[in-house]
Amino acid sequence: MITGIHRNGFTLLELLTVIAVVGILTAIGVPSYRYVIDSSRMAAEINALLGDLQFTRAEAVKEGQTVTACVSADTVRCAGNAAWSSGWIVFSDPNANAQADAGESVLRVQKTFVGTDSFIASNGVSAITFNREGFATAIPNGTLITLRDATASTSRTRCLAITLVGLMTSQLYGTTTNGVTCT
Repeated sequence: MITGIHRNGFTLLELLTVIAVVGILTAIGVPSYRYVIDSSRMAAEINALLGDLQFTRAEAVKEGQTVTACVSADTVRCAGNAAWSSGWIVFSDPNANAQADAGESVLRVQKTFVGTDSFIASNGVSAITFNREGFATAIPNGTLITLRDATASTSRTRCLAITLVGLMTSQLYGTTTNGVTCT
């Protein structure tokens, strides 16, 4: 007597059901994954500038002389524009002219961002100098450097606020810290 027959494999209906479920999960998951990747990249970019500005301030206090961070596309000279996404350098600046002159040592270098993110100072600030007391000099109070991705979506906008006393804060779009609003 033959007992039950066992078949191996899937029916067409089972296969189509699995493909439909995978398609739905992919349609839901891919945009969320993209947001996570973009958010992580932007957090890394703004934290790179924040870290280098904190380093700039600490070096100024430690060295007892002015230290400057400035926009620099070639990693040697200050560019004089407010596009921080072009990269920047941190250097000892004993004459406090916000220019990397001969004999002034470059302490850190950040190369140009790969991608289409913009990182622009709202009031045209291309250099931030800290004096030996740790105060920011020659910048408007409430300097705001805004990071935007290619979509310019407010949900992906981040800001770095810098005050004259040297306080630096990373912010999300629409938040206000120390009287400076990320816009």
